[in-house]
Amino acid sequence: MYKIVKKEALNTTVKLLEIEAPLIAKKAQPGQFIILRTDEEGERIPLTIADYDREKGTVTIIFQEVGKTTKVLGALKVGDKILDFVGPLGRASHLDGYKNAVVIGGGLGSAIAYPQAKKLHEMGTKVTTIAGFRNKELIILEKEMSAVSNQLFVTTDDGSNGNKGFVTDELKKLIDQDASIDLVIAIGPLIMMKFVSQLTKSHGIKTLVSMNPVMIDGTGMCGGCRVTVAGETKFACVDGPDFDGHEIDFDEAMRRQMMYKEQEAESMEQHNCRLGGIIDG
Repeated sequence: MYKIVKKEALNTTVKLLEIEAPLIAKKAQPGQFIILRTDEEGERIPLTIADYDREKGTVTIIFQEVGKTTKVLGALKVGDKILDFVGPLGRASHLDGYKNAVVIGGGLGSAIAYPQAKKLHEMGTKVTTIAGFRNKELIILEKEMSAVSNQLFVTTDDGSNGNKGFVTDELKKLIDQDASIDLVIAIGPLIMMKFVSQLTKSHGIKTLVSMNPVMIDGTGMCGGCRVTVAGETKFACVDGPDFDGHEIDFDEAMRRQMMYKEQEAESMEQHNCRLGGIIDG
């Protein structure tokens, strides 16, 4: 059992939990993830490690309440315990050797981009972070990202924070102004990562994206997390989740992402019915 030692609401639907997990905290690296179950009846879900503290022995996860399990997880309180918390899984990000990096987070992807920016900053790399959100109410981790960035640009689709535009708009400006950018990391919605990768490919800039498809076991056995990379089948849980953005078949990944929408909606409806005291049949 893994105890929750801190809980914070980052916005109306996004929660931060700090979990007591010393063995995972000891080995965790940016880019890796965990798989958890809240209880015996719970499903297994993967969540990226947003931060870790080796001295305290804690791991931080950030998630949006969009389905049954994340709703259950978000209802837990400090002192409550999670049944299973397995990791670190996946391959750590390879960040050595870069001098001038742009780290991009789209929406909740900013929680995954943050540890990448933090690690690069600690290594002495120049870090420019771009974080994009639909509106200002959804902005998360602005202070934390600013602390690990030489520059931080926060954009909103509707301009409600005073900076209207998409992350690709800011990235194009940076590329036009600075020819020394040697790495771009993009994490967020598939469509955003696709357009970032198209832009950087035209300029020959190394680009890493984080693929987060459906995962079950986290060992590559179920095959649910397969992605096509440079024409070959890879498994995000063991071969990734980081991949070269110029080699990903994003269109296929987006089609696969939609495959379980009906089942996800049904699961959420059943969960809400139970909360409301309605029993089928």
